[in-house]
Amino acid sequence: MNGNRFVVALFGILVTVVIGALAYQFIAPLTISVFLYYSTRRYHHALRRFRLPANVRSAIVMASLAIPLILLISYATILLVVEARAFIDQYALIDVASQNFEWFAGVDDIPEFTVQGLYDAYQSGDLAPFIDFATEHATFLTTLISDFFLNLFVLTIVTYYLLVDGHRISDWLLQFDDGAIIREYLEAVDRELEKVLFGNLLNVLAIALIAIGSFSAYNVFVPAGAEIPYPALAGALTGIASLIPVVGMKIVYVPLTLATALRIALSGDPTNLVYVAGFFVVAVVVVDTIPDLVLRPLLSGEQTHVGLLMLAYTLGPVVLGFYGLFLAPMLLVVGLTFANTALPRLLDEDATAEATASPKPVDGRSQRPDHPDDAGSPDERPTG
Repeated sequence: MNGNRFVVALFGILVTVVIGALAYQFIAPLTISVFLYYSTRRYHHALRRFRLPANVRSAIVMASLAIPLILLISYATILLVVEARAFIDQYALIDVASQNFEWFAGVDDIPEFTVQGLYDAYQSGDLAPFIDFATEHATFLTTLISDFFLNLFVLTIVTYYLLVDGHRISDWLLQFDDGAIIREYLEAVDRELEKVLFGNLLNVLAIALIAIGSFSAYNVFVPAGAEIPYPALAGALTGIASLIPVVGMKIVYVPLTLATALRIALSGDPTNLVYVAGFFVVAVVVVDTIPDLVLRPLLSGEQTHVGLLMLAYTLGPVVLGFYGLFLAPMLLVVGLTFANTALPRLLDEDATAEATASPKPVDGRSQRPDHPDDAGSPDERPTG
């Protein structure tokens, strides 16, 4: 029987190692899937009031995440392309590029981003440098695009089925209960992860609304020449950027400030730069600093220290890469919850066992477990 157990255990270890090695190849999408699962689980449960099955609720949650994000990114990309083309045409940057970049020398003008415009550019040969560039780097571009869609597919499938069958995974883990310690610990981790990661989602939404309101209000009170472009889009992107460690929202409002200041400086009216400085102050104080000081403590978990959480968001990507932004906070929650929940119980049990096993002289004899007379309870010992 022991031999059979050894074979089964060896097989289990082998399977675990293989699955772990395969999962490590997709560590980024798997980590983000767990992050999204805990961030949206309350929303998924809230849809129960409509008496919808779990798979329909999961599809609604995924669509609620994907559709706005796709529309936002598409809208931002289109606006970026349009504004970049207008900027290039206005300051004749195409001539500068043709003189300084050899592969760009054949381009006389940036084509219009329409079907007819692209076709005319292809007919005139203006697209030839771009086609040659793409052909030379075809392997790299193909690998990049295929990896992106593969990881996106894994992320979508795993997040969907975590929402549908997450309770089954929980029930499977809770069957390995030992004196209620495992159950207490896993349930505490589950609750804390949901509070911390759902708090992050609320933080993104709150900062996005604050940024949209602040940027729109700024445009109301300043001259037309000092207005920032697309305040609603800039505010939404600021909310999403709040997830990025260290730089955070600065990755949006700093370039926005510089672009607005550059436009004013090139227009020859530097007096409006004062308003741009005011916008930067509003972005730093109202959008960046105050929400960070007020919202994060309110939206963090019960047991996870806010400072440690911010440190995890900062150091995670530095140590682990991009996915560390999502994995480090979860590891922090798992570790702190173990220290607060399971570890005291384990130490108490060890202390209790040690006290029980300590020598207690009875009739001049030691009561150690290895004593011949201690094989059973006092009632089980043979009477003289």
